[in-house]
Amino acid sequence: MRKLARAHSGALMGVDAVVVDVEVDMSVGLPYFNVVGLPEGAVKESKVRVISALKNAGFELPAKRITVNLAPADIRKEGAAFELPIALAALVAGGVLGEHVLDRWVMGGELSLDGVVKPVRGVLPLAIAARDRGFEGVLVPSANAAEAALVDRIHVYPVADLAQAVAHVKGEASIPPFRRELGEEERPVGELDLSEVRGQGEIKEALELAAAGGHNALLCGPPGSGKTMLARRLPALLPLMSFDEALEVTKIYSVSGLLGGLRPLLTERPFRAPHHTVSDAGLIGGGPMGRPGELSLAHRGVLFLDEFPEFRRNVLEVLRQPLEDGVVHIARASHHVSYPAQVMLVAAMNACPCGRLAVDGQRCTCPRNRVLEYHARVSGPLLDRIDITVLTRRVEGYRLAALARPETPSSWYRQRVEAARDRQRERFRDEVGVRCNAQMPPRLVRRHCRTTPRAEEMLRLAMDRYGLSARAHDRILKLSRTRADLEDHGDIEDVDVQLAVDFRVMDRRDWLIALLDGNAAPSSPLSRMLNVAS
Repeated sequence: MRKLARAHSGALMGVDAVVVDVEVDMSVGLPYFNVVGLPEGAVKESKVRVISALKNAGFELPAKRITVNLAPADIRKEGAAFELPIALAALVAGGVLGEHVLDRWVMGGELSLDGVVKPVRGVLPLAIAARDRGFEGVLVPSANAAEAALVDRIHVYPVADLAQAVAHVKGEASIPPFRRELGEEERPVGELDLSEVRGQGEIKEALELAAAGGHNALLCGPPGSGKTMLARRLPALLPLMSFDEALEVTKIYSVSGLLGGLRPLLTERPFRAPHHTVSDAGLIGGGPMGRPGELSLAHRGVLFLDEFPEFRRNVLEVLRQPLEDGVVHIARASHHVSYPAQVMLVAAMNACPCGRLAVDGQRCTCPRNRVLEYHARVSGPLLDRIDITVLTRRVEGYRLAALARPETPSSWYRQRVEAARDRQRERFRDEVGVRCNAQMPPRLVRRHCRTTPRAEEMLRLAMDRYGLSARAHDRILKLSRTRADLEDHGDIEDVDVQLAVDFRVMDRRDWLIALLDGNAAPSSPLSRMLNVAS
């Protein structure tokens, strides 16, 4: 007698999941097990593991023709999460389980040959999709239960092995729902602190400004001047993530298979530092499996690119659109996905290939044209998207001494950053997708970046003097607004604009020419220009 059974699972599309119907048809014919519905390699191989797992768990499938359809058929199915629903639906088709016992749940899990249910990636978006579709609960591997329990208004049943899943759906031995322990999140113990870095007060203030408004930054200076140490301590200046932000980040790591431990919710701001040999697919995502890249793994946190000019040109250029839009769109012939990418880009580079340009007591051996070529590896449009550039210097010896005055801790800077972020949160409370000044679209820049007459004149002079682009104009206003938030200014003042313009060093190539000619980098003449104009 022909019998059709149906279970429910999910397929990943970007950082979200789509509920998939797992249909199993068992009919008279030569013994055959076939999986259709656009499955990739691991899904096609699941038939071998399902048959062995059922046999070793004490269940025998009849010698019939078995067809498994994963619907909708136009969505690519990948991974091993379909094995648990295929096995249970096969038991329904074989008459071992009742006809409609699987209707209430969405399930996912990989089966070992002895029937143990192994963890899979993407359980968090699977639970969200199940809740949104109105299912009663999800059956997931025990190792993934804490992850799925982050979703409210749905029951999570941790499954250890196939026999336990069968007993649960038959009602013989129900699995108790998993309960998530709620607790107040604290900052991680052992977090890197700015007080561990001696000197470099100007750079610390620049990073404070970057953290307060979510701005991109570039640190340029000789080796040993603390660029990497300072960048790694930037997350300590950022406010703790809200639950919604933490859930966004956790979804990305769940899809990537990077979650683990007893506390699946990622409450720390991500810090990603890929090597300069990374590919463009590794940085923004994609590849054969369409996985999130380092840019998305740094969502709501910091992406640190050390040795900035050493990254391949095509790798750096793919950053331009995601940095502007806060999202990565990956289009392939077989699929089209989007990943969130609201990151703070922090880059570090030397002033020249040898690293000794303008270093006291050392002589740069780089030819002039090689230095210019080194800086040209980072394109102007990409530099246009960096709001803060700081020229670092090596720390004086007396500051490194053991008896030197203690440095200001991260907590002091973080209090100021949180106060500035509170002002921005109130400012953008009615705006969807805007959380900080760096994310303001042009219409909000015009509305919220009011300047004093003196500040407006200073910005006009800077645009004329340095030939800045329209994008640079708006980014200067955003950075000025952040500086005004830190200092609790109502309108943007001239000191705010001057600081914002001074931080756009890379827009003024005269500083590099001055260093190559053996002179000090020129300081901004804006104040003097404004006085003359007045």
